[in-house]
Amino acid sequence: MKKSNLKNGIPISPLLTQLDDDTDPVKKSTFLKARLLRICVYAVGVAVAISLIAKVLVSLINVVTNIAFYGQLSVAFHSPAANSLGLWVIAVPAIGGVIVGFMALYGSKAIRGHGIPEAMEQILVNESNIKPSITFLKPISSAIAIGTGGPFGAEGPIIATGGALGSTLGQLFKVTANERKIILAAGATAGMSAIFGTPIAAIFLAIELLLFEFSPKSILPVALACITGAAGHHLLFESGPVFPMPDLAIPSNLALGIYSFMGLLVGLLSLGITKIVYFIEDAFEKLPIHWMWWPAIGGLTVGVIGYFAPHTLGVGYDNITGILSGTWPLTLIVSLCLFKFLSWAIALGSGTSGGTLAPLLTIGGASGAIIGSLILSYFPDAGITLPMAALIGMSAMFAGASRAFITSIVFALEATLQSHALLPLLGACTAAYIVSFFLMENTIMTEKIARRGISTPDSFEPDILQKMYVSDVINDDAIVLSADSTIKEVKNWLSKNKVEDNYFILIDNNENYSGTLKITDIYNGDMDATARLSDLVAPVHGATIKSTDTLHRAVESMSKNNTEVMPILSAGKDGKVIGVLTYKDIIKAYQTNISKNENLHTKISLKRQHMKMVIRGKKLINLNNEDNKA
Repeated sequence: MKKSNLKNGIPISPLLTQLDDDTDPVKKSTFLKARLLRICVYAVGVAVAISLIAKVLVSLINVVTNIAFYGQLSVAFHSPAANSLGLWVIAVPAIGGVIVGFMALYGSKAIRGHGIPEAMEQILVNESNIKPSITFLKPISSAIAIGTGGPFGAEGPIIATGGALGSTLGQLFKVTANERKIILAAGATAGMSAIFGTPIAAIFLAIELLLFEFSPKSILPVALACITGAAGHHLLFESGPVFPMPDLAIPSNLALGIYSFMGLLVGLLSLGITKIVYFIEDAFEKLPIHWMWWPAIGGLTVGVIGYFAPHTLGVGYDNITGILSGTWPLTLIVSLCLFKFLSWAIALGSGTSGGTLAPLLTIGGASGAIIGSLILSYFPDAGITLPMAALIGMSAMFAGASRAFITSIVFALEATLQSHALLPLLGACTAAYIVSFFLMENTIMTEKIARRGISTPDSFEPDILQKMYVSDVINDDAIVLSADSTIKEVKNWLSKNKVEDNYFILIDNNENYSGTLKITDIYNGDMDATARLSDLVAPVHGATIKSTDTLHRAVESMSKNNTEVMPILSAGKDGKVIGVLTYKDIIKAYQTNISKNENLHTKISLKRQHMKMVIRGKKLINLNNEDNKA
C-alpha cells in the first residue's frame, strides 16, 4: 500500500497503446476533417436545390398574383397595386387566408409564422428536426398568401423552406445533431442568398440567428452554401444590386452624427413595432373561433387596407427601391409606412404564412426618409440626403427589431452596393442596437419562442473549459494504490485513513500505470480477500488525458468513458503519469474561473497612488528645508 508522490512522474505501461483510437489526436483530427468535407458537400447540394426552389417560389408568387388580381396566367411580375378590381380587392387576401388556414389545419401547423423563429426553435429544442412536408407546404402556402396580396417578402418563406430541406437531408443521412443544425442553417441562408444575392449577409445571419457559434466546422459549409446561393441568384434572377439607388457621397462628420441620431429614433420605433406585433398576436389568441380562420380575418384586413393603399399589397420590393431613390413624395412615403405596418402586423399576428424581413425594410426605409425630410425642412444645411436617410432607416430597423447587428449593416451594403454608406450604417445600427438591447428583453425573432420557455443564446463567448488546461488544475498529490496489494490490505488501510475518493489509480511494482479501480469493487463481497487489485481491473485500462489538453476535452473523455477520474500524462513522448484529474477538480476550476470573472476589483488604486505622490512631496519639502537650515 502506498500513497505515491506523483511530482516526479511514474513510468507508463506499454499497455496504454491498447486504448481506443479516439485518443489519438491525429486520427481524430483526420476523421473530423473528413466529416467536415462531407457536410460541405451536403450544404452545397442543398444550396443548389434551394436556389431552384427560390426561382420556383418567385414564379409561383407571380402566377398567383396575376391570376388573383388580373385574371391571367403569367409568370411575369406585376405589382398588385395596379389592379382594377375595385371593392373586390378586399376579398382576394381573405380567400388566400382561408386557403392557408386549411393547409395549416390539414397539412402542417408549422407553415404558420415568420419562418426564422420556427427554425430557431427546432435548432434549440428539437435537434434541428423539421418535418419534411414543410419543404413543399411552406413555399406553396407562402405563394398563395403573398400572391393574394399578403404584405410579405419571399425571403422569409424561402429561408424556412431551405431550413426544412437541410433538416430533411440531415435526417436522411447519418449525421450528428450538430451537423444537422449546420446543414439546416446552410439551407436557410442559401435561400436568403438566392433571393437577394447577398452571401456575406447570409453568412452573418446564420451566425447571429441560427448557429449561435463561430467555428470552421460550421462556417465553411454555410459559406459554401451561401456562395452557391448567390451564384444561383445571378444565374436565375437579374444581376446587379437587388435594390438599386443613386450613388451616395461621402458624408461629413456632422452628417454622420445626424445619421447616428436617426438610428436611435428608428431603434425606438423598432421597439414599438415589435411590441405591437405581439400585442396583435395575443389579441388573435383570445378570439373565440378556431385558429384556422385567423388568416382569413387577417387577409380581410389586408384587403381593406389595400383598397385604400394599394402599394401595401404583395411583396413590395419595388416600394423599397422607390423609397431609396429619394424621389417619392413625402405623402406617399408616410401613407406606405403607416398602412404597410398595419397590414403586415395584423396579417402576421393572424398566423398566416409570411415573413418579417421585407416589411421591416420597407417600414424602416420609409421611417428614415420621413425623419430625414423633417430634419432637412428645419436644417437644410445638415448635409444629409434622403436616399442615405432611407438606407440607414431600413438597416437600423432590422438591427433594432432582430438584433442581427452585423447582418443588418452588411445586407444594406450588399443589396445596394453603396460602399460610402458604411460609416453611417455603422453609427445608425449601433444606436438602434443599443436601444433594443437596453429596452427590449426579446426581439421580434425570439419573443415567440421565449414565451414557450425557450432561452435563446445572446452571446458567442468561448466555453470556459476550452480556455483552461489540465495542467492548471493538476492534482499531483493523489492517492495511488499498488496493483500487487490484496483486497484485505486495502480495506485495512482504508479503515485507518479518511478517503473520499471513489476511484483509484493502480500502479505495478515498477510504478507503471495498471488501471483505474472503483472503490465498490474493493468492497465486493464476492471477491476473495486475498485477491490482488490487478485482478479487479480490465485488460484495457481506460481513458487518459495529457497535461496540455483542455478541460473541455477532459470532460468529453470522462463522459464518454463514464469515469470520475483519469490519470494525467506528461506532454512528452515518455507519457509519464504526473497527476490525477477528477470531476471535482474540474468543477472547482470552473467555479474559480467564474468567480474571478465576476469579482469586482481594481488593479490600480488611484487613491493609493495619490498618497504616494503626497509622501514624495513631503520628503522633497523636508529635504529643501534641511538645505535651507544648512
